[in-house]
Amino acid sequence: MKKSAINYFLIAPALLISIAIILVPGILTIIMSFTDWNGISPNINFIGLGNFQELFADDVFWKSIFNNVKWTILFLTIPVALALLVSALLVEKKKSRSLYQVIFLIPYVLAPAVNAMLWLNIIFNPMSGVIGYLRTIGLDIGSPLTNMSGALYAVAAVDIWHYWGYLSVIYLAALRQTPTDQVEAARVDGCNAWQVFRYVYFPSMKSTFKLMYVMIIIFSFLAFDYIKLLTGGGPAHSTEVLGTYAYTFAFSALQVGKASAVGLFMSFFGMIASVIYTKLSKNEEIA
Repeated sequence: MKKSAINYFLIAPALLISIAIILVPGILTIIMSFTDWNGISPNINFIGLGNFQELFADDVFWKSIFNNVKWTILFLTIPVALALLVSALLVEKKKSRSLYQVIFLIPYVLAPAVNAMLWLNIIFNPMSGVIGYLRTIGLDIGSPLTNMSGALYAVAAVDIWHYWGYLSVIYLAALRQTPTDQVEAARVDGCNAWQVFRYVYFPSMKSTFKLMYVMIIIFSFLAFDYIKLLTGGGPAHSTEVLGTYAYTFAFSALQVGKASAVGLFMSFFGMIASVIYTKLSKNEEIA
């Protein structure tokens, strides 16, 4: 009994912090989604499902979800493939991999505003950037950020460039936990590099791979910073995602209630990914 009381006392600070900054704001967000609060007035009117009905009738809302889905697919494929390839190559480079990890982490540790400015001035600038240089040699192309069909992919390219190195470091750390005797035994049996990775390295990092997959899905539906910095959701809502959509309602249109409703959808997609990961983890434990 005394030991149990000590355990509760030790977890109390973390529990109180979680309640204060996660549970309470979450409950308030749910409540606000059923109101027409503008974020300023002390008067709050409950309007039931009015916000949700307006969202379902808004084409921009559905476009935001569609863009979020495309964003998620891009991040579940390109950076994951790059990170797996690079981490598999670096796991054998014991002397130089530390240097590579530092280099790969540089874009990740830089502020999103800095990365966005770098790309805007060095790559996407139609006068002095790479785009401008291509125009001087006869390729009359404009910035992809102003192209409705390519703007989302251009912004995703910036975010992928910032993120894939971090993912590589995570995967490399997981691969390094593979017992060396298993790797050596596979090589003695005649396995090539691909077979060693598939049958020895990858099974040892599978739990990390699944966790990062879920985290990518969650963060993809929380995407905001690079889109806001580079396009603001434009042109013509072609890069609008749920994050920028909610931001517009909350801070431009002063419709905090509707912004809260959008926030619930963002949380909903992340919750689905979390539930799937939890079930997969339980199945592994049972097996």
